[in-house]
Amino acid sequence: MARYTGSVCRLCRRENQKLFLKGDRCMTEKCAFERRGYPPGQHGQGRIKFSEYGLQLREKQKIKRMYGLGESQFRGLFEKASTMKGITGNHLLSMLERRLDNVVYRSGFANSRADARQLVRHGHFTVNGKRVNIPSYQIDKGDLLEVKESSRSTVRIASALENVKRREIPQWVELEANSFRSRVRDLPARDDITAPMQERMVVELYSK
Repeated sequence: MARYTGSVCRLCRRENQKLFLKGDRCMTEKCAFERRGYPPGQHGQGRIKFSEYGLQLREKQKIKRMYGLGESQFRGLFEKASTMKGITGNHLLSMLERRLDNVVYRSGFANSRADARQLVRHGHFTVNGKRVNIPSYQIDKGDLLEVKESSRSTVRIASALENVKRREIPQWVELEANSFRSRVRDLPARDDITAPMQERMVVELYSK
């Protein structure tokens, strides 16, 4: 699957919101969004008026980029969420949060989701004692996520755990930093997702 390889700071500026795609750098004065908080391009500082469709599209792009998904992967999750009982938008966000790469990031084992995705692909984590290297793997309630014994000295993981105090670990994740493991206490609810997202717009966009 194709991946975006350009400057991720441009994505934050395009969506007019910090997406925290570069980890700790996003919390410093070096953050490009802090220095240039307007869309990239020669018309970026002009006045932009979006139609209803444009607003829905931007919201979909923002959520998709935040979690690092391609269009077909994101659309597949939406279609699965739309078949579930309850509120489609809530199910969509819950499945995004339950992706293994996101749980690794939320647990504090990586400084960004992109970092977490690469660490998962390289086989640094186990789920309930079994090695899993699929970033899209859906974590369930009660699952135990651990850093492999041979990977606990990995610089990126150790560095992320040192900075974990700067981050807010969600209530549905229980981190045991000294043991290099975390447990999913419960499935993430809508109230647990604090990033400003309007999933209703995504539902409206795909329902047209």
